Amino acid sequence: MKKTVNVAIGSRSFILDEDAYNALSSYLDSFKAGVGVAGRAEVMDELEMRIADLFREKLNGREVVDIVIVRDVISQLGMPDWQSDGIPGGAQAEEVQADTRAPRRLYRDLDSNMLGGVCSGISLYFNVDVVLVRVLFVIALLFGTAGFWIYIVLWIIAPAARTAAEKCEMRGIPATAENIRRFSESKRK
Repeated sequence: MKKTVNVAIGSRSFILDEDAYNALSSYLDSFKAGVGVAGRAEVMDELEMRIADLFREKLNGREVVDIVIVRDVISQLGMPDWQSDGIPGGAQAEEVQADTRAPRRLYRDLDSNMLGGVCSGISLYFNVDVVLVRVLFVIALLFGTAGFWIYIVLWIIAPAARTAAEKCEMRGIPATAENIRRFSESKRK
């Protein structure tokens, strides 16, 4: 028999066996040690929410998270490169993630928005310059009302990218621990 521990991760309750709890606890402690004091709570909350999402996906009806699931989640998230000070979406981030692409989702980008973030979200989704998308919407608006209505509909149906994991999905990069840290830190700047 193994001991189990009931823990709250990302505002969700999970039952972990003792080995899984120890492995996850040491992972979170080592991750926390590398994050700066300013914004530590925010980065850790983002990471825990991502871990909770991955646990939910991997449980498949089981009740207890075991060491296999924890090791799988840790390998999927990876350990961040603490020497790297790259900016999210910058050249360094693109070089690191060039070979491991995640599926993109359409979100409104609230970090570089002018109105609702629709144009910047579309530009990140299709990997084109945001100025081009904005010019196309202005031209569509000038030649008729279609541009206005398309923008309004997209503003309504496209969710805003608020969490670091959503910002990773918007750019098509995996939501690893390093990327979550980068986007959480960029939110404060």
